[in-house]
Amino acid sequence: MASPHSPSQNHLLAALPTAEYERLAPHLELVAMLLGQTLYEPGGQLQHVYFPTTAIVSLLYTMESGSSAEIAGVGNEGVLGISLFMGGDTTPSSAVVQTAGHGYRLPGRLLKEEFQRAGLMQRLLLRYTQALLTQMCQTAACNRHHSIEQQLCRWLLLTLDRLPTSELVMTQELIASALGVRREGVTEAAGNLQRAGVIRYRRGHISVIERAGLEAGACECYGVVRKELVRLLSDVQYRQGAEAVAA
Repeated sequence: MASPHSPSQNHLLAALPTAEYERLAPHLELVAMLLGQTLYEPGGQLQHVYFPTTAIVSLLYTMESGSSAEIAGVGNEGVLGISLFMGGDTTPSSAVVQTAGHGYRLPGRLLKEEFQRAGLMQRLLLRYTQALLTQMCQTAACNRHHSIEQQLCRWLLLTLDRLPTSELVMTQELIASALGVRREGVTEAAGNLQRAGVIRYRRGHISVIERAGLEAGACECYGVVRKELVRLLSDVQYRQGAEAVAA
């Protein structure tokens, strides 16, 4: 019986040619990612990279006051730990599991070795990094210029894109922390969406009833982030039989 977990559920790993994938495959360790688990601490020495498959991880920046905001999210489209192959071994942000699931962990030194071979892995990682930087920049602009309801719609859409279901296990406190806003603001925005029949919220679960309603309520930031990821990775060819589809 086939295993329910496979590295090919991560789009970057699924896009590697067989030779490059087989060099890494023996060292890929399946790990459970628990809700709220911290994978990286600010300033900590990075030892591993993570390729999420069914989990979603928030990159958070925490201020001296203790308040925090999400600067980007990473799911099955990407990798955590870009500092390792970009020339540094630490990061000022933290990485916290937003949606529980699984992923694959790889020793950082092995990714560096593969990156330095200058093969497809290097090109994939650089393109993904560009897409991640776009997400970070757009998130900063969105948080400054758009309403909490628009931000919530954007955030929910980006989360849905990384999941096989329209059901999200998510508290309003967590969403407020990710958006860097007060919980009351999220409660009001979620209430508006629920009254409009777009979502249903109950005890830490959000069900998306009408995705088109979320898209209508979101600002242009969602489209910018999504289009840039598709543009950068649209020509990627996946290994035959890989259990992933193009982003």
